[in-house]
Amino acid sequence: MRSADVMARARDLFPGGVNSPVRAFRGVGGDPVVAERGEGARIWDVDGREYLDFVLSWGPLVLGHAPPIVLDALERTMASGTSFGMPTLLEVELAEKIRARMPHVEMMRFVSSGTEATMSAVRLARAFTGRDAILKFEGCYHGHADSFLVRAGSGVATLGLPDSPGVPAALAALTLTSPFNDLGGAESVLRANDGSVAAIIVEPVVGNAGFIPPDEGFLEGLRALADQFGTLLIFDEVMTGFRIAPGGARERFGVSADLTTLGKVIGGGLPVAAYGGRRDIMGQVAPSGPVYQAGTLSGNPLAMAAGLATLSALTPELHFRIEKRTIAMVEGLRNIAGDLGVGIQAESAGSMWGFFFTERPVRSFADAKKCDVTLFRKFFHAALDRGIYLAPSPFEACFMSAAHGDDEIAMALERMRDALEHALA
Repeated sequence: MRSADVMARARDLFPGGVNSPVRAFRGVGGDPVVAERGEGARIWDVDGREYLDFVLSWGPLVLGHAPPIVLDALERTMASGTSFGMPTLLEVELAEKIRARMPHVEMMRFVSSGTEATMSAVRLARAFTGRDAILKFEGCYHGHADSFLVRAGSGVATLGLPDSPGVPAALAALTLTSPFNDLGGAESVLRANDGSVAAIIVEPVVGNAGFIPPDEGFLEGLRALADQFGTLLIFDEVMTGFRIAPGGARERFGVSADLTTLGKVIGGGLPVAAYGGRRDIMGQVAPSGPVYQAGTLSGNPLAMAAGLATLSALTPELHFRIEKRTIAMVEGLRNIAGDLGVGIQAESAGSMWGFFFTERPVRSFADAKKCDVTLFRKFFHAALDRGIYLAPSPFEACFMSAAHGDDEIAMALERMRDALEHALA
């Protein structure tokens, strides 16, 4: 098998054979799928096997794989050059399109990764407030910068690492944590550290500890707490931006953050992210202000072109069509589990969705860790054998795209029923 040959070579070159930990399948066991190409809702591996894809490069591919509108934009842009390290019209046009959807992001700065965006947002918050500590929530993942690798989600949770070696204790001490959906816990932390917390940073919908939506009033409560204690509220929308609503968390929940980080969808499959927010805060970023941050490939024209094409195609009407199919997918999965007598918690927001094998509601990372991980692993591999590619971890969200039509949903649910029956046998 070519996959085995490729991974044997990869393990000699990369730690664990991968360039991002969750790809190694440590959360589910077995050997990773080695992708060769994708089109629409499907991917093919190097052995020619076809899968319906619900990972979609971990979120960016809201139009599906290789959409013509994005490929055409890349071809046109590439003919004029791939990088300039100077201002371009494309970056202005993409920023204007983002701000039209998210008016509270009054100014922004493009960067090349979600980690870079969140890291920069926290630095800016610390400079703006003159404070050092940050409050994050258990199971939320904000990239691999030192400040965030404390009780984090995503690959950190998948590998069972409570914290990361290499993070100085003095820096880790500046990262305060509280359970997601626990307003009282957040208030207690802020009260105990009054005057020292620069920012509250949160995924509005958790996608890196599995899919966990906020309780009613939780985000509103964080906004009130931020105002009460003089700290900034940062929404990490690298995953949720243009996924949970056409205008992100503010549109879906009616809560405005002081700073917002974006990524994934705004690059249409290319490496790009951004941080932005209130004009008075962003005005502190160099060269307007003293907070330094720079990047050679920031505003790269290929990434800008892909993002522009993606957001232009992702109209509110298309978003709601994808959302309707996402709801159908989740309801279908619930029905399958119910028919087979399996406890499941399955929910969605926009084109994000996820599930846990458990009878009890999942409101926090502590709840997520109590789910039936063994059943998930069996189900994952049974689904994979039947041509369904899900996130290879019980602690990751799944995604839907415009290319996932009614036929693909029906096919996926039929295969998932068979997979769950097999996992239970």
